[in-house]
Amino acid sequence: MYQKREMRKINEDKKSLQSTSINWFPGHMAKTRRQITEDLKMIDVVVEILDARIPNSSQNPDIRQITQNKKKIIILNKYDLADNAKTEKWIEYFNKKERKVVLADSLTGKGVNETTRQIQKMADKGRIGRKIRVMIVGIPNVGKSSFINRIAKKTSAEVGNKPGVTKQKQWIRINEKIELLDTPGVLWPKFESQKVAMNLAITGTIKDDILELTEVAYTLTKFMLENYRNNLLQRYSLDEKQINEILNQEQAENEN
Repeated sequence: MYQKREMRKINEDKKSLQSTSINWFPGHMAKTRRQITEDLKMIDVVVEILDARIPNSSQNPDIRQITQNKKKIIILNKYDLADNAKTEKWIEYFNKKERKVVLADSLTGKGVNETTRQIQKMADKGRIGRKIRVMIVGIPNVGKSSFINRIAKKTSAEVGNKPGVTKQKQWIRINEKIELLDTPGVLWPKFESQKVAMNLAITGTIKDDILELTEVAYTLTKFMLENYRNNLLQRYSLDEKQINEILNQEQAENEN
């Protein structure tokens, strides 16, 4: 009976969330967006860091729009946690849009040297004397600060396992040719898609009070069971027969 009540509540919460778009926008993010727009005037290359598990959901549409006329490198960070087959499709997608893609893991430093090489290759043509100025952008908790510390080979950016650690912009010297402008992670004013909001919640990009945690956990578990069941069973040493029995029981109760 308890399980039945819990499942009914989850489904009611889901319907409520799906019927309304999520509208929020902290003041510091509005300020950051304005500052990025202004600073772009002196930038040669934009490096945009996305979460390889959710490239579309982790790309701020506002930033995509205001940086569209700049030379850009797309970093698919945390690629080691993503589905390789789907990552290849995303690489093809961005390449068609004439965007260079680099796979990265900011914890190990994978992709850092390739990013530096691509920045110099992209900006060196016709350049004499002046340093290459790079802006690095990304949503909160996408691994931006960790990546910057790797590429700068020092602890230049504050790192934390929560959204919103970087509070203000800062210039960082990468080498004798490249200067990098770090910016705070910024989201956009309104999540029109429930799926986007849920993806951001699951990956820890938005704070816990934006969406109901029970709903987030339910959605993630459902997705894993439907798409990566064997991985889930192996990771947590679960018995598939027992899981199937539970799922069948829940389905029967929900239909009543």
